[in-house]
Amino acid sequence: MDYHTEARSCSSDQDALVQLCHILPPLPSALRYYDEFDDTIRSIRNPDSEKVISLIAHGTTSYIDFSERRLEAATIFKHVLAFMLINELSPSSIVNYFSKLHQLCDTDVLNIAESSPTTIGKIWTILRARNLTQGAYVLAKHILSLLCEYRWNGWSNDYRIFLKTALPLPHSDKYAAVRSGDVFLSADEEALIVRHLDNMVESLQASNCITNAELIDAGMLLCAYQFAMRPVQIGILGMRNVRIWYDEISATPTVHLTFHAAKQRGNKSRIPLPRRVKREWAPIFININARLIADGKAENEKFFQVKSSNEVSSRISGLVRRIIKSDDLGTATDLRHTAAQRLVDAGANHEELADFMGHAQTNTGLVYYTTSASHAERVNKALGASEIYRRVAKFAHDRFISNEELSTLKSDQQIGAVPHGIPIAGIGGCQSGQSACPYNPITSCYGCRKFMPVADKGLHESVLADMRKIVLFFESSSRGDMKSPAYMQLQRTIAEIQAIIEELEENKR
Repeated sequence: MDYHTEARSCSSDQDALVQLCHILPPLPSALRYYDEFDDTIRSIRNPDSEKVISLIAHGTTSYIDFSERRLEAATIFKHVLAFMLINELSPSSIVNYFSKLHQLCDTDVLNIAESSPTTIGKIWTILRARNLTQGAYVLAKHILSLLCEYRWNGWSNDYRIFLKTALPLPHSDKYAAVRSGDVFLSADEEALIVRHLDNMVESLQASNCITNAELIDAGMLLCAYQFAMRPVQIGILGMRNVRIWYDEISATPTVHLTFHAAKQRGNKSRIPLPRRVKREWAPIFININARLIADGKAENEKFFQVKSSNEVSSRISGLVRRIIKSDDLGTATDLRHTAAQRLVDAGANHEELADFMGHAQTNTGLVYYTTSASHAERVNKALGASEIYRRVAKFAHDRFISNEELSTLKSDQQIGAVPHGIPIAGIGGCQSGQSACPYNPITSCYGCRKFMPVADKGLHESVLADMRKIVLFFESSSRGDMKSPAYMQLQRTIAEIQAIIEELEENKR
């Protein structure tokens, strides 16, 4: 008999769950699903007889316990699970929904099984009055979808749209923290992350002893900070997805990574997301790769050697919180939101943001534009004129020195350069020396922990005025330059110069 075409009704002389289970086909001997994290097909053996079913999502095993449920209710939930897997819902979504299984009792399942399109409204109102989590209501809707699939008690696939529109879920604003700005790292905190990655490279070049864990943590942090990648995308990055090659232009190799977007709406396969590592930070990946090869790791193994996306998330948040000294801010998601807002504030359009974030549709990132500064505010930010963007924290530098102390330093330690055609000298000294520093002089010195600024407020005010002239030149010549790396570096340099000036003013009080 074809249960998909013949409508079945619930009679009053027998329990609805018993009747529903009677018309459901036997569960298959094995339920199969794709494990994206380990790139393998997994099976759930004998689901009909198992009281506890395990499901692996992103490297973590979760357990769905049916042992305390009535036999018929457990059978219906197992059919819902099978239905989800057949329709290729991601294992992580399934785990999320079934984690709310305890919120729906057997009586709830019975009431849903007894419902029809004309009576579900009252039942749904009673359920909504209990203020369950959204996942519990989604799970209840999947039971109704099962009833539609088997044309039970007046339900049919014609009611799919009805289920989506007529049965409301609790209101949930998943971007509430973005709108409030609670997830964004400050410029000071971003600077600390950049300095940590810079220091890691310096330690590698100085042949300091860096453990594998420290090196891998830095690599994962880089992926989250520079590329806004999710923990699962970072975790599944394979050795074959890391390309390193040398060219004749620079002594530092170029490193390209190929991440993959998870299955998106309307797409049947994962979309490759190629990214190039900032050249100054390339040694982090070069060293990780060299150590993996030395350990005999194969190309099909994970680059960061992690067991789950939860491990990636935990290690990134732990590292960031130690760096920025925070108890809550600093998750990989916070870094992702911060990177998106940073790109939008720099003037990126919708298509550029969607490409950067790996979004399938451009409207997914609209929230970042509603919270973004206007064009005029971006200019003010670059000029350091907007109080909203003024830095309040003291920037890291070695110590202030006098002009006399500056003159006694070696010539290589006395900072001088011609940034954007403007000659600047005498701003301070460098512990390492300019020849040993891979970064641009002047623009990269302010904020560096090895920078020894002279205690001359007027000199730094003069440099600040010169930097502002360059910003105004960028603005008047081309709006497109506002999102260039050079322009964004000027923003940070101006804010760091202001911090030095403010510190000198405080010292005089």
